[in-house]
Amino acid sequence: YDLPYERGVHPYYLKDGKVRAMETIRFSVTTHHGCYGECNFCAISVHQGRTIRSRSETSILNEVKDFTKNPKWKGIISDVGGATANMYGYECDKKLDEGVCETKRCTGFKMFENNTNPKHNEYKICPTLKPNHKKSINLLQNIRKIPTVKKVFVNSGIRYDLINEDKFYGEEYLNEIVAHHVSGQMKIAPEHSETKVLKMMGKPSKNVLTDFKSKFENLNQTTGKKQFLTYYMIAAHPGCTEKDMKDLKDFANKDLKLNPEQVQVFTPTPSTYSTLMYYTELDPWTLEPIFVEKDPTKKQKQKDIVTSKL
Repeated sequence: YDLPYERGVHPYYLKDGKVRAMETIRFSVTTHHGCYGECNFCAISVHQGRTIRSRSETSILNEVKDFTKNPKWKGIISDVGGATANMYGYECDKKLDEGVCETKRCTGFKMFENNTNPKHNEYKICPTLKPNHKKSINLLQNIRKIPTVKKVFVNSGIRYDLINEDKFYGEEYLNEIVAHHVSGQMKIAPEHSETKVLKMMGKPSKNVLTDFKSKFENLNQTTGKKQFLTYYMIAAHPGCTEKDMKDLKDFANKDLKLNPEQVQVFTPTPSTYSTLMYYTELDPWTLEPIFVEKDPTKKQKQKDIVTSKL
């Protein structure tokens, strides 16, 4: 990261015109690699690993100082984060010493805890992980102190369950984000509301979401900000029926007070548990049959159910 990168499009591609994505990433900072979220539909942990490798604060601050020397610099950092923004700076000590657990996950339902009865009924963050946002708070504060830095956004996704779990710095971190680092909308990814679908996805329950939503809204009132949460949802995930999508729509309308727009139809991705479910039509932990929608028209219908204005 200390190398003198141009932060521009390679001349070979410039002849084809402007690359719009460059404006988004030119002055963004990667703070860490890896993800232990292990959502069943996501391949990030396969590509980047289940162990977080965080850059030093010095390395990150030096990169930001280098931004300020760029002729295109306007004082705005578009993102400070990684696969998940708030996994920076902490890890499970046991994992660092012995490697990742073969029979347990850092977050998610306890799918492997008891191989004789793997019903994965309980979502839980492993007690040895101990989320701690202190280093993230310090990093963001120190970035803001650098001369000519006007605004620092955190546009990478944030795991709200990790914020809720951090009893020492979670609320302070959220306050820091709300007060200084939201570009109008904060992105989170609950993906669904129905328990049986969330279990198939490996995501926390809707109660964790509504608890976080209340904290976010209260902090916005306190800070005088008019900011909103945006929610990513998935339709037609293995185990999901049209009724589940209708229930999701009701939850979104009544509890989230919105009509979901950012909804994607599930796409099988190599090396993920959800893809295994999609092709086998089985729960991989219980080997019980599950419903899997494979008809393209009916997949789209699931999406339309939740995005329709009716």
